[in-house]
Amino acid sequence: MSHVGVPRGTVRKRRALALFTAGVLTLPALAACGSGGDEAVVRVPQDIAPAARGAIAQGATLNWAVDTLPATLNTFQADADASTTRITGALLPTLFPLDAQGRPRLNPDYLESAKIIDREPQQVVLYKLNQQAVWSDGREIGAPDFLAQWRALSGKDSAYWTARNAGYERIEKIERGHDDLQVRVTFSKPYADWRSLFSPLYPKEVMGTPDAFNDGARTTLRTTGGPFKFGAADKDTKTVTVVRDPRWWGDEAKLEKIVFRAVAPRERTAALAKGTVDVADIDGAGAQRIRLAARDDGRNGRPLTHGPEADLTPAAALRSWALAHGSDEEAAEIAQASREKAKEAVEAYETEQAGLRSYVVRKSLEPAYTQLALNGESGPLADERVRRAVARALDRQEIADTVLKPLGLPAEPLGSHLAMAGQPGYTDSSGAIGDQDTAEALALLADAGWTPGGAGRPRGTEAGSEAQKRKASASASPSASADADEEAAEDDSDDASDEASGTAAGAAPDVSAEPSAAASPGSAEKASADEKADAGDAGRYIVGGDDKPGDDGSAARASLQDRKAGGAPGAYAPVGTAAPARPAPAPHAAVRSRIGKDGKTLSLRFVLPSGAESAALRTVGQKIAAMLDSVGISTVITKVSDASYFKDHIASGDYDLALYSWPASAYPATDGRPIFAKPVPASDGSLLVEQNYTRVGTDYIDQLFDRAVAELDENAARDLMKQADARIWAAAGSIPLYQRPQLVAVDKKLVNVGAFGFGTARYQDIGFKDKKAAGAPARLTE
Repeated sequence: MSHVGVPRGTVRKRRALALFTAGVLTLPALAACGSGGDEAVVRVPQDIAPAARGAIAQGATLNWAVDTLPATLNTFQADADASTTRITGALLPTLFPLDAQGRPRLNPDYLESAKIIDREPQQVVLYKLNQQAVWSDGREIGAPDFLAQWRALSGKDSAYWTARNAGYERIEKIERGHDDLQVRVTFSKPYADWRSLFSPLYPKEVMGTPDAFNDGARTTLRTTGGPFKFGAADKDTKTVTVVRDPRWWGDEAKLEKIVFRAVAPRERTAALAKGTVDVADIDGAGAQRIRLAARDDGRNGRPLTHGPEADLTPAAALRSWALAHGSDEEAAEIAQASREKAKEAVEAYETEQAGLRSYVVRKSLEPAYTQLALNGESGPLADERVRRAVARALDRQEIADTVLKPLGLPAEPLGSHLAMAGQPGYTDSSGAIGDQDTAEALALLADAGWTPGGAGRPRGTEAGSEAQKRKASASASPSASADADEEAAEDDSDDASDEASGTAAGAAPDVSAEPSAAASPGSAEKASADEKADAGDAGRYIVGGDDKPGDDGSAARASLQDRKAGGAPGAYAPVGTAAPARPAPAPHAAVRSRIGKDGKTLSLRFVLPSGAESAALRTVGQKIAAMLDSVGISTVITKVSDASYFKDHIASGDYDLALYSWPASAYPATDGRPIFAKPVPASDGSLLVEQNYTRVGTDYIDQLFDRAVAELDENAARDLMKQADARIWAAAGSIPLYQRPQLVAVDKKLVNVGAFGFGTARYQDIGFKDKKAAGAPARLTE
């Protein structure tokens, strides 16, 4: 599912320089570097309805919702995304797929063995390939393919438009062993994460030349090496079809074909109800709809207690009837039209609910976490004491409770930047900064010179990021105002559309509660009117400040998109959109007087995405703002379009505080380093930040990563990563909040598919439980 704030294709591209996504997760998952080591207990197991192959019907077509039609099928290119990873997982060799604990495991379909055979004077890894392994054209998978991939990704030839080369640049040479089924890889420098290489493995026909690499695998893969092979891509239907490969030597795929269908997140509930998809990542609102559909099965014609018109009181119903049948013909005509429209909405909703009874929600925790990022480049947050004070003001347990408890998932704050709970090597290092403590936060602020009463001038004199100040004049121009108004109008339109469909995302809902009227299709007109009214307010508001939009004596109200139920929390990374109501301070904390210094109020610019699908993220952001308000820190919340959120704000440093998510990785020494590397000055005076968008780092953290990536003893490498994580906590540039929930709607008859958690899907084992299910009419076979 698409998630604003998660760098595009990040799991793959964390082995290169910075970039962003509207949704990405391909697993490697942060922690283990190999197959051995300590056993960890996974906090939330996979939820995939496991079944033996003998209990699965042969044949049938599976329709799987993905975010977009992929721009490329080459996962090593910059525009690869989550859809690229999902599709190629069924088509190409993965030498070390991840198990349920996120540990790389040797794949016997491709490898007989793979191990380090020499450590001195150089590290040498010997791969012995499965003798039956062949590409879809019949050629054996062998040394020439490894050699071509290394040359393409080594970084030595700029004609290859690669997005990453981490690990490949440490290879000195690749040689054929006794035959092409033995591959000797010699490293110029020790590389602990060698298992991350050559997955996926592409045929030499794709990697052999720059032209083939750059353009040959964008829309098709003529040669594949998995249980499925490429069938067709159709831009009109927004589908990519893969079909069972008769040359596959492993366990035969149970499905005849898989159709990957691009379905926008807001359209997925409707697509599920119509039976056009069988598997889809969903948000909390979609999960709520499916739960209610199961609950209401067998209601014997009784009206639904949720959805449009469900909150209509008898008195209101009587007034509506009276108007529709009254003597005022004009009013009666309007009332009759309204009643007819409401009736159609109820019927449409009931039809959707009936369709949703065929599905079940599989849930686990995603291999990804949401963090609060603190921009340490300039302004107040350049002072580590202020960053640490912000961290000490946060009640991370309360935030995790808000997001995860309503979904029935364990609500524990994440304690590591470099491993997820349940993975080998996970250690809670948050003690390096400490738990919520108002007194300590105030002491840190005082030590940095920020004290109550230190703001000698009126509120509104803010000490924010330098990036914001650099943009102040531009944003004040008439053209900028027009752009902001246009973006706000677009967001209003999107939100109204969400409301009308009844599938709007929002704050993580209590799945035991019924949908609110605001989330029902019947409230679309009122919602649209509310949004238009909100659009006239300023695009920002100050938590803890005066003269905010809505303080003119009118009733304060949150923007519509913040009232919607549902949504997958966390922004997996337009000015001028409606300002939500001032959030109330946490019940356990009194609002203190404003903190200031040298006549300036300590006010931090909190940038959040404005789209309907990011409503849950804004809910978390407002809770954080209230926590900071309780210690006297003001926050200026600025909502920007989802499309510009990462590129124009996070990556460029135009924020003080922000929320976005990082996917996890099985190889933290490789993948974590660019995220936490100390920025270095460029020749033009700017900073080279790699993927460290907080601009906070130290030389010692870099050294720990460098030592870990070269440490071939797995336990020693994990110890180095734990030390690095503690230092990252202490630097307070990134505050992990919670591991993201994973909700997947799955046809009840499907097995071995759902919420995979850390694990890698085995596409050949996915299927329907019996032959009757395999022939169900909902299965499209285009």
